[in-house]
Amino acid sequence: MPSVPPARPGLWRDADFRRLWVGQTASQLGAQAAQITLPLTAVVTLNADAGQLGALRAAQQVPILLLSLLVGAWVDRWRSYQVMVLADFGRAALLAAVPAAHVLGLLGSPVPLGMPVLLVVAFLVGVLTVFFDVAYQASLVRLVERDRLLQANSALEGSRSAAQIGGPALGGTMVSLLSAPVAVAASTFFFALSFLSLRRIRCAEPPPRHFERPTHGERPDGIWRQIREGLRFVAGNPSLRSVGVCSALFQFSFAGMMTVYLLFLSHTLHLSGGAVGLVLAAMGPGAVVGSVLSAALPRRFGHGVVLVSSAVLADGVMLCVPALSGSAPATVPLLMAVNFVFGVFSQLLDVTVTAVRQSLTPVRMQGRVVATIDFVGMGLTPLGSLLGGFLASAWGLRTGLLLTGIGLCLSPLFMAFSPLARLGRELPAPHPPSDHPSSRSAQG
Repeated sequence: MPSVPPARPGLWRDADFRRLWVGQTASQLGAQAAQITLPLTAVVTLNADAGQLGALRAAQQVPILLLSLLVGAWVDRWRSYQVMVLADFGRAALLAAVPAAHVLGLLGSPVPLGMPVLLVVAFLVGVLTVFFDVAYQASLVRLVERDRLLQANSALEGSRSAAQIGGPALGGTMVSLLSAPVAVAASTFFFALSFLSLRRIRCAEPPPRHFERPTHGERPDGIWRQIREGLRFVAGNPSLRSVGVCSALFQFSFAGMMTVYLLFLSHTLHLSGGAVGLVLAAMGPGAVVGSVLSAALPRRFGHGVVLVSSAVLADGVMLCVPALSGSAPATVPLLMAVNFVFGVFSQLLDVTVTAVRQSLTPVRMQGRVVATIDFVGMGLTPLGSLLGGFLASAWGLRTGLLLTGIGLCLSPLFMAFSPLARLGRELPAPHPPSDHPSSRSAQG
């Protein structure tokens, strides 16, 4: 009588997965708080205008354009958990420098070093964020079996959603109660907590060379050859190529919108720092709902249907924001409702597209594929932030917000005519690289 294999322990009984979950949650909470406190430091403490705020956001985002491809190749050579630990330690140290500079008087308006200090910190934090994000997304497939990817992604994205609830609210509240530079210090604590949790992961992750070991006397691939392989792999797969294009259209427009949005809330609608945090925090509960739905809806209705419908609803609802007025008593509740709907469907979209991307990608290429899609999808965000600042300065905040909102809708329009719309209920099988033996045999 054949023996029955023992049942696998539940995902939450895996100590390493729990450590990854705790570290991810803390890191995302710190990142979400910093996304509010750093720009508000520029607006509140330095009276930054639209152009300066756009430059600050661009400084955070330009490392994606400059470094994503190199970081993707490096992460495929390193142990991903070590990269995450070092990135969190560095971000904690950098953000701690902001309140220190405030105490030393370097951020005061009479001192011309205020914006340069924030720009340098924002850029270096952006560099380390690229390392963390690529390593984090590559680490999951080395820790979790393929048939648990959707469940694991749903759990981790749920923690990110919880961070979206607490991060903006914490950042906005801290800015309203304390000075904005001191509020930046809150992120330092969460990055330190993530550092302590992630460094306890004991997963027997294979040495990075395991994924790139040469055969038949071949020489190890150079880093530029690995980058080209990642680019060819994404470009040669219609679904991954579509993910990159849709991401580029969305991220470019969203970067411009958020630059205008923060100024619109504070200058046009005259919301306090606490109210801004409350409005942005409304995305969090919506994202929690989206994470829960992502565990079941793709398998019930099909991944393609969920991707397209989620993108249409998430991006379309943001067109309501320019119509709001600061004098109406329902303004804040309406903004919270818009952000809640955006949170639900953007999160459902993110979890689903992440599972599709991971499923299509061989384990040895996860880092490069993540980095390539980030490079294509988010590499234009610095230009989007600068464009948002230009539109706000030239045509006003309300018009700039409307134009960037229209730009968001280009992403679901492209997705509706792409191969992503035709994906079914099952995740697609991994796609071998063009130089893989199975790929050559299939062609010949």
